[in-house]
Amino acid sequence: MSQAAGLQTYLGRARIAPEVFQLRPDYRALLIAVEGIKPASSDEESEARLREAEESARERLAKKPVTELEHIASWREAYKGFGAKPNKYRNSLEALTRRAEAGLPRVNRLTDIYNALSVKHQIPFGGEDLDKYTGPPKLIISTGAEEFTTTANGETIVERPEAGEVVWCDDAGVTCRRWNWRQGPRTALSDSSSRVLFILDALAPVSDEELHVTADELVEALSSNSPDVQTARRLMSSDQ
Repeated sequence: MSQAAGLQTYLGRARIAPEVFQLRPDYRALLIAVEGIKPASSDEESEARLREAEESARERLAKKPVTELEHIASWREAYKGFGAKPNKYRNSLEALTRRAEAGLPRVNRLTDIYNALSVKHQIPFGGEDLDKYTGPPKLIISTGAEEFTTTANGETIVERPEAGEVVWCDDAGVTCRRWNWRQGPRTALSDSSSRVLFILDALAPVSDEELHVTADELVEALSSNSPDVQTARRLMSSDQ
């Protein structure tokens, strides 16, 4: 089996609980599995993409407040739907867009690229290290019993999501709390990550086409310094 076929088989095992679609029938997740990424420091290309994203954010925010940007507003409503206060728990897109006006962080080439594309296309991105991931990804409604490993004051601790919270999990526990609010350090990307699962979250008014255009740009950016990169993608929705 080729690498790409193996990645596609892996994505075929991902699942989204029906209760998530009951909460938001318009929700879609575009999963992209990638192998063969060459780890690299921030470079001219990633810097250019960050600057483009920062400028796009400034242009948007000059016209309306961040909370009124269409996709961010949709996510704020989604958070209210499972009991999370959007002013306290900001979805990842809103958090990045707020930072972009003053300047996005420079981390490494991989993180810089997906942060830039998230802001530019106004789509929440998640990035998980597949070498640290256990089993396929699952998006579920928490029972409150699942474990989320994180850090506090420099020490590893285990939290439990609130019952009813939307969480991404693998077989070892929660990988991201409140849909796309906080990813855990257990599966986080690092400077050496070469096998990655990207999760692009969408609600209306974002279209499937916009998701795929963003994914195409991501793959193009990754391939520019990793010509042997292998990818697979799967769009998950209430009717697929």
